[in-house]
Amino acid sequence: MNPFVFSCIAPHGGEIIPELAGEKPERMNITRQSMLRLGNWMKEAEPGCLIVLTPHGTRIDGQFSITGSETVEGIVEENGEKFSMKRKIHREMADLLARGAKAEGLPAGVIGFGTSAGPLSCLQLDWGAAVPLRFMPDIPVVIITPSRSISYEMHIEFGRMMRKVVAASGIRTGLIASCDWSHTHNPAGPYGYHEEAQILDEKVTLLLQQDNLEEMAEFPEESIENAKPDGIWQTMILAGAIPFDERKSKFLSYEAPTYFGLLCMAYHQ
Repeated sequence: MNPFVFSCIAPHGGEIIPELAGEKPERMNITRQSMLRLGNWMKEAEPGCLIVLTPHGTRIDGQFSITGSETVEGIVEENGEKFSMKRKIHREMADLLARGAKAEGLPAGVIGFGTSAGPLSCLQLDWGAAVPLRFMPDIPVVIITPSRSISYEMHIEFGRMMRKVVAASGIRTGLIASCDWSHTHNPAGPYGYHEEAQILDEKVTLLLQQDNLEEMAEFPEESIENAKPDGIWQTMILAGAIPFDERKSKFLSYEAPTYFGLLCMAYHQ
């Protein structure tokens, strides 16, 4: 049985946040409406902890990074506006995951800052976590950042470890895989244009709709380099955490209104 009360794949473009929509709120409105639905479903599931998989947190080369501070705090800036967020870390879950990784022989490091406890024990909250968390219940979180120098198979194994830990913990836990997709849709974007962006995102959308998450591991390196997605690694962890026969999935939306792809997917228990 799927131990996560609710899970999702969610994007992290800053303009999705209503407070940062600026003068063109329609630009990411399809995704924004999908995020509101994901947030409502997560609230209805009543988790006591949220695990967020983000590509933009504090990275440790060759290891999975697990937050071990008392809090995280950060600011997302877009269209001349700022959105700030502070969340408590679910330190019990963070410790359980770190112990689980060690027991399974998986490379993982627990990160902190300043002090081991108290108000100075606070790490920066990245936009990859803050944007989806804007739509989620205000409960303690665990932030995990994968390393791209670790194999896809090890990401899947990490997800399987998470599954076992959450099931044994008795803690009602939600899971968020924060994923943007190809970043070369628009020549005016910071990474330029490549035709592979549309091709890869179409493949991703189809595989997610078919629940064949693991097949993303077969994407050619050249295709990944040209399209520049940042969602594959978090998706591999999700694939391990929720096996194929338990993926009660619902595809909500995909759009690429600027230079990167935005996709929302729900996984019910």
